[in-house]
Amino acid sequence: MKLIYNVEDKPKFGQVIVFALQQLLAILAATIAVPAIIGNGMSQSAALFGAGVGTIVYLLFTKFKSPVFLGSSFAFLGSMAAAFAGGVSASAGYLGLIIGAAMAGLVYVVIAITVKLAGVNWLSKLMPPVVVGPTVAIIGLSLAGNAVGDAVGGAAKDANGAFIMDAHALVCLACGLVTLFAVILASVFGKKMAKLIPFIIGIVAGYAVATIFTMIGTTANIEALKIIDFSKFADLKWYPDFTFVKAFSGDYNFGDGGSFWSYLGTIAVAYVPVAFVVFAEHIADHENLSSVIGRDLLKEPGLHRTLLGDGVGSIVGAIFGGCPNTTYGESVGCVAITGNASVVTILATSILCIIASFFAPFVTFLATIPSCVMGGVCITLYGFIAVSGLKMIQTVDLGDNRNLFVVASILIAGVGGMKLLFGKVTLTSVACALILGIIVNAVVSKKSAKNTENSESEAEKVTSDVK
Repeated sequence: MKLIYNVEDKPKFGQVIVFALQQLLAILAATIAVPAIIGNGMSQSAALFGAGVGTIVYLLFTKFKSPVFLGSSFAFLGSMAAAFAGGVSASAGYLGLIIGAAMAGLVYVVIAITVKLAGVNWLSKLMPPVVVGPTVAIIGLSLAGNAVGDAVGGAAKDANGAFIMDAHALVCLACGLVTLFAVILASVFGKKMAKLIPFIIGIVAGYAVATIFTMIGTTANIEALKIIDFSKFADLKWYPDFTFVKAFSGDYNFGDGGSFWSYLGTIAVAYVPVAFVVFAEHIADHENLSSVIGRDLLKEPGLHRTLLGDGVGSIVGAIFGGCPNTTYGESVGCVAITGNASVVTILATSILCIIASFFAPFVTFLATIPSCVMGGVCITLYGFIAVSGLKMIQTVDLGDNRNLFVVASILIAGVGGMKLLFGKVTLTSVACALILGIIVNAVVSKKSAKNTENSESEAEKVTSDVK
């Protein structure tokens, strides 16, 4: 695609601040959602700080050549919950978060060393465009339900899966659609600056409409119209509760009379296998970003560097915020839609996250952005991820049944939600779809190679007979 700002470009200072704010808005909801879901006193501000520091580590390892933001990983939700399970004390639980992230990060380091020694050509054979393209599409499609669900305010569903549209859901949908169309109009018909900040324009428009509905609802005491929860401003905390501080304060109870070593084994089982699953998504995200910016990031700066940046960035991020980090599809989507691949923007976003984590009113304001408004934004973000994946297979001959079956297997497994649980390890639908695609591709490629050998043998025989 045509980029307005390339990776090395440096927009003006004022523009960088605005672009960084837009990136922050794009990744915010998911980044602070993870500590909110885990609970146990985890700090959203600390998660934001950890994401900022983790991204800076990633940028350093990738020599500032990969413009993507790292945020809290949803893949480790079960792993993080395991750190607090079984009667474990809070301090031990926070220590478990750090140890688990270190274990997962070390998996990335080991894989990175292997890639450095063996190169990436084997990876191109294992995961050609016919496998990676539909897998990237699944990353976007697997998130589609979240975007739509947020856009209708989390409305309940009937037995057939249809959203039950009561008054509150209708008002939420109105805010979501205002946001969606504001983003679309700014991106398609806006002037140069508007094209670069369509998400800010969309969120401001949606927030303004939601504020009007909330004010009317508060004045007339109509609950259905109350979209924004302004009560969050009543309890401001002016500094993040860092994970390492909580980990090394208080008593250590490793649960059910267990020892530290048994707890360590529980953490290892919960974190290490998930790291291998996230590795597959790491590759898909970087293949997607490569197609957006027109550069193969797996070769330059190199997959070993992106893995090291992701792994070490996760460890550092978890020390502060408790959450292992991962490259964000929302960030890639933001780059794709705006055409702004400037890595300076990502660096500025990281710094903004760190500063914002200490400014309670700003963090609280961001937290008050209604889910329906973010749902309107995410419809475009996740949609662009899906479309960019489909664009990768434009050059693939789908008239060939070998390619057709590979793509079909991945799409159906992913869209169908093939999500498998093995003990405490969850294989996400993206991971399952990718693994299935690799297996199918290996099978049909082997058959293809065998057919080619037979054809060559027959050709040699015919030539010999002629002679």
